[in-house]
Amino acid sequence: MPFHLPHDGSGKRRSGPRETVALLAGLMALNAFAIDAMIPALPDIGLELGVATENRRQLVVVAYFLGFGVGQIFWGPMADRFGRKPILAAGVALYAAFALLCGIAGSFELLIAGRVAMGASAAVTRVLVTAMVRDLFEGEEMARIMSLVFMVFMLVPMLAPNIGQAILWIADWRAIFLVLAGYGAAMWLWSFLKLPETLHPEFRRALNGAEIWQGVRLAATDRLSIGYTMALTAVFGGLTAYISSIQQIVFDVFDSGQLIGLIFAAIAGPMAVASWGNSRVVGRFGLRRTGHAGLIAFVVVAITHALVAEFTIEPLWLFVLLMELMFVSFAFTTSNFGTLAMTNMAPIAGTASSFQGVTGTIGGALLGLTIGQAFDGTQLPFLIGCAMCGSVALILVLWTERGRLFAAIGKPEEEEELVEETCPPDLG
Repeated sequence: MPFHLPHDGSGKRRSGPRETVALLAGLMALNAFAIDAMIPALPDIGLELGVATENRRQLVVVAYFLGFGVGQIFWGPMADRFGRKPILAAGVALYAAFALLCGIAGSFELLIAGRVAMGASAAVTRVLVTAMVRDLFEGEEMARIMSLVFMVFMLVPMLAPNIGQAILWIADWRAIFLVLAGYGAAMWLWSFLKLPETLHPEFRRALNGAEIWQGVRLAATDRLSIGYTMALTAVFGGLTAYISSIQQIVFDVFDSGQLIGLIFAAIAGPMAVASWGNSRVVGRFGLRRTGHAGLIAFVVVAITHALVAEFTIEPLWLFVLLMELMFVSFAFTTSNFGTLAMTNMAPIAGTASSFQGVTGTIGGALLGLTIGQAFDGTQLPFLIGCAMCGSVALILVLWTERGRLFAAIGKPEEEEELVEETCPPDLG
């Protein structure tokens, strides 16, 4: 199904649909580059800044996640008040500035502080890309665009560690931050020139505690919003556990550390293709049918994989194959659930995106950390954790849909009743 972008205030079209998808994906990719490009540089950072303990070096990554999780709560309310475009420009500019700060940091403590601030600045992309897609599109079309954005975004982790390693061949670790700053500056210019302001004037909200609390309360009490946000949180727990555990599994369980890059790409690649596939099928089968089927497949594959690991000596090729199937299923779940969570949130898209993003990021990180800490030299704790996350998500979806799965969006009478029950009159 073709989609169209609105005209800006001058009546001129600012960018075509393909360019807009690429731009939004490029903004989201700021985060993946900032996280994954650092991994090859951690030993060099520790050596130069006097950090001998390997676990302490991991703060370079963890600090970014912390800032990214907490920062999301601030950008949405400001975007609902002042508009998407100026807030996006401010956040991306700060991202570039703090990347420069990290590049010149003379101490590990300053580097960590810069990474927290860098993550908090980059959180603007997570919040506003979702809010802007919600401003521009609805229903299956919104899910299709989010799938395309997510597809491009998923290709970045396959490239970022290699890009970081390539930079280290010709320069030191500080150059990676300079490249990140340059990328941030380029995205700032591209978005400033091409993205229109997408916030509808009637949806502007005052920037005060009462208004923000009203928006958060609506996002937290709307059945679709909170139900699918919590389901996404559980599923993202499995993804975070994967990111936390995959290196130990490949190195310690399968003794194949030299293949870590290839294995990471082999699992991420099909997930990116599946995101593209979701963009093609969601218009035909609907958000619920596609998303619910993806979640059920995720649970079935995760449980099957755990049983295989428990009762057989699993070879590496089978581990990779089952992980590919699990995360292909994941790809048919996330963008559709994210769209469903935003269904009734158009009047407060920025605040709702902040609330949902903070909940999903921090909650998923805590779940993933818990699963990762259970590593015992085998892949079994990770697989059991993924199966449990998927099962909890399925229970939450059943609660959200009052026991009904696979309904076409907008068809159940309950959804109309839900809108009337949860949306105050002035918000529709």
